Amino acid sequence: MNDSQKTPGKKQPLTTCLFSAAFFGALGSSFLYGYNLSVVNAPASYIKDFYNKTWMERYGEPISPETSTILWSVTVSIFAIGGLLGTLCVSMIIKVTGRKGTLLLNNCFAVIAALLLSLGEISRSFEMLIIGRIVMGVNSGISLSVLPMYLGEISPKHIRGSIGQFNSILICLGVFTGQVLGLPELLGQESKWNYLFSFVALPAVLQLCVLPFLPESPRYLLMEKKDEAGAERAFQKFLGKTDVSQELEEVHAEARAQDNLNTVSVLQLLRSPAVRWQLITIIITMACYQLCGLNAIWYYTNGILREAGFAEHLLPYFTLSTGATETLAAIFSGLVIERIGRRPLLIFGFSSMAVFFSLLTIFLNFQDSVLWMPYLSYSCILAVIAGFCSGPGGIPFILTGELFEQSYRPAAFMIAGTVNWLSNFAVGLLFPFIQEKLQSFAFLVFVVVCILGSIYLCVVLPETKNKTFMDISQSFAKINKMPELSPGQEMELVLSMKPENEKAPDIKKTESSF
Repeated sequence: MNDSQKTPGKKQPLTTCLFSAAFFGALGSSFLYGYNLSVVNAPASYIKDFYNKTWMERYGEPISPETSTILWSVTVSIFAIGGLLGTLCVSMIIKVTGRKGTLLLNNCFAVIAALLLSLGEISRSFEMLIIGRIVMGVNSGISLSVLPMYLGEISPKHIRGSIGQFNSILICLGVFTGQVLGLPELLGQESKWNYLFSFVALPAVLQLCVLPFLPESPRYLLMEKKDEAGAERAFQKFLGKTDVSQELEEVHAEARAQDNLNTVSVLQLLRSPAVRWQLITIIITMACYQLCGLNAIWYYTNGILREAGFAEHLLPYFTLSTGATETLAAIFSGLVIERIGRRPLLIFGFSSMAVFFSLLTIFLNFQDSVLWMPYLSYSCILAVIAGFCSGPGGIPFILTGELFEQSYRPAAFMIAGTVNWLSNFAVGLLFPFIQEKLQSFAFLVFVVVCILGSIYLCVVLPETKNKTFMDISQSFAKINKMPELSPGQEMELVLSMKPENEKAPDIKKTESSF
């Protein structure tokens, strides 16, 4: 036995198995979500021309501007409807196939969507593009619920936040990849735009090639499938050590502490007083994730660049800076999250967004009168993006997995995902009207959202870094008006799950595990 196994307090390093599960799990999941957020921007004019040509071939007359606008709006926004449908399916699918199995099954949606989207032009069917977008939305809805759950359950507590940030990093990398491939020199051409959608199949196929050889979530195996041998093997592979008794003991203790080991329904979760403030926190955090205004930023970016005097053909290259800023900020967050913590990063992210949205409002109002003001406006846009990706961009998904114990987790992700997609749809639907009424003052709406979100998190959210799921649950006991377990009662829980032939001193191992 090596020193790391002998010393209970020594932290295990990141293993190849754990890194592969995080990277390839996110590559075939959150990467595709980010990619599909940005991929429709570059070929938008070509897709609209395709809609017009197809309409002419079918009906012998040009498509009306109103119909064209409706078709394009549906093509873009139906992605969020698909995401909501995918989220609502997660609880049912995950019971049958597990965490890893659901991620693998989800690749079928990605491949089907890639076929529909890439073959729509050849088939002269804009309906195939619309159906492809909703199928891709279903894929993303499932991904954003299952992947954070899987990553949270396979990660040791001392790097659970960093592993969870793979979700955010790969989303940003997907957005950036969509921007790069959409450049005119690559696939952003009239003759090649359908290949942009064919690319969707590649990450899905890569995940299908790697993920089957990696373990299922050990917590799922032990607590829901009652497969202790399988859970032990999974822990051994993920942690890179043979003695995983500490980890198994902690999961047993967590199982004993739960009133109900069966997976609860959404209705049961909503009614449970034991997790009331965890649920409120996740709902508010996830709503702020979408309503904080980042989606609206994309709406304004090209206009501000035009006002700054940049030529139209240069806009795609300057837009790359937004995707690059997203990715770098997400990587930075992943590197520091275990040092700084979830709570400070979230509060800092929302607070900084409020500050830079306020400055952006000021700069936009002076943009026509001062020559260099558009450059300050664009700097504020980059700062807003960096603030978002440093905390709010990924941590809400991590928190959803951390604030709930095993039996509540699937229902919690379903509620969080529903709030996420409904808020996404609301921003897309309402922001054009808000912008029309308030003009450059529209961003003040997001200032209010960011400030209120920061205040709530500052008052209610405890820090969760380097804590077990039981510790996190107990930190909410007082506000939920539930009895807290004393240290002695926690020790009794662990003792009650110890095999009879093991000695009492070994109990100390439970203090330094997942």
